[in-house]
Amino acid sequence: MVDSVIPRVYTGEKQPSPEECELDGLEPYIPSPELVEAVNLTIFLKKRPLLLKGEPGSGKTRLARAVAYELGLPYESWYIQSTTKAKDGCYTYDAIARLHDAQLARLDEQKLSKVDNLWNYIKLGPLGRAFENSQRTVVLIDEIDKADLDFPNDLLQALDEKRFTIPEIKVKEKEAEKEYEIKAKEPPIIFITSNDEKDLPDAFLRRCLFHYIEFPDESELVNIINAHFPKTASKVVAAAVTSFRLLRSGMERDSGRIGKKVSTSELIDWFTILRQYPEDQVLAELQGKLPFADVLLKSRWQDYREYLRAPQEEEK
Repeated sequence: MVDSVIPRVYTGEKQPSPEECELDGLEPYIPSPELVEAVNLTIFLKKRPLLLKGEPGSGKTRLARAVAYELGLPYESWYIQSTTKAKDGCYTYDAIARLHDAQLARLDEQKLSKVDNLWNYIKLGPLGRAFENSQRTVVLIDEIDKADLDFPNDLLQALDEKRFTIPEIKVKEKEAEKEYEIKAKEPPIIFITSNDEKDLPDAFLRRCLFHYIEFPDESELVNIINAHFPKTASKVVAAAVTSFRLLRSGMERDSGRIGKKVSTSELIDWFTILRQYPEDQVLAELQGKLPFADVLLKSRWQDYREYLRAPQEEEK
């Protein structure tokens, strides 16, 4: 099989070039050793999707594409909404289009043959395409907790048994009719993200591996910035990370009063703005200030000067 020559170990070391980032919408991704281990357990076990939780902006969504990029595997994404049904990830059947075509095709034999072939109105979803692919595919199911409470349980058969049926299509087998079934040719590598907006059913959780993405420490934040902006002076990176961590530390102190804390995604956006200016100007601005604070702060009540107090000032 094609999959047999694909490396099955994720390291997090292979990063896209600037050209790939610009042309293909890729981004560098720096995983922790614990996250790398969780990914490789998922790859090895095959039957278990990896459920990812963590603060918004912690990189849950981007992990799946980073894994697909490093391993050279196809990638499918499924972004969940409140109206999404589990079946949508497997396939959709456009009955309205078929009815419309049937009304127009009453006197046209060629159009009637199209109407009679139900496959003309069935479209495979992300899971369906991954199951049909003879190469192992990375699948992202993003923000599963946005859907209704029945959604995770409705997905159980497809995720657990790697198969689903299409009731609209009937096939004959030993003089009997049965629903057409699609089985995975290669078990996909499935990543599921959740923001903990709803509790997930125990039956669903039992079938998942789980990893919580912790907020990066100082050295990891420096590595993230260096991966995205490799030609930036180290003193600028250090100064920006220090100001950012002071801001976040203040937010953590007031965790009962604030909403969303600043995340790595906002750090990257903020640093994108900073690096448009000369190094000396950036370093001067970062001395006890928070330039372009609107990129980081999301609520009107937040007074960023309060969060930039040095820890020793608090102890006085």
